[in-house]
Amino acid sequence: MSAVVTAPVLTRWFATIDSDAPEAILDLIAPDFRFSIVFSSGDGKATDFAGDRAAMEGYLAQREKGVLTHHILSASTVGDDELVLGQARRSGAFESTFVAAARLDAAGRVRSLMIGRSPALDVAGRQEEGH
Repeated sequence: MSAVVTAPVLTRWFATIDSDAPEAILDLIAPDFRFSIVFSSGDGKATDFAGDRAAMEGYLAQREKGVLTHHILSASTVGDDELVLGQARRSGAFESTFVAAARLDAAGRVRSLMIGRSPALDVAGRQEEGH
């Protein structure tokens, strides 16, 4: 799969969240930032982390650092909106599929962000490994 970056801000977001300094994503957000991350752990259980910058700081404080990596499978940009479909992997093994949508402000910062994640669907179907 070739690495064509068509959602540059979300691509940078996930690279940063996987880095040794995930809190640097705070540099990518707009002053009026709002978000919702619906995080399913399977078996019909999900947590919705939502709010503003302070809530994102809380989300970052509670998450596992340096354990999961995000792999973007497809991405697109439509106007001020960026969309990605990807996988979170633990030690290279599938953990969950995620979708993310961001609306950017005029300066290219994330103004609103919606992420949904579930381990119930491996959208790549493991076929991706053979390509």
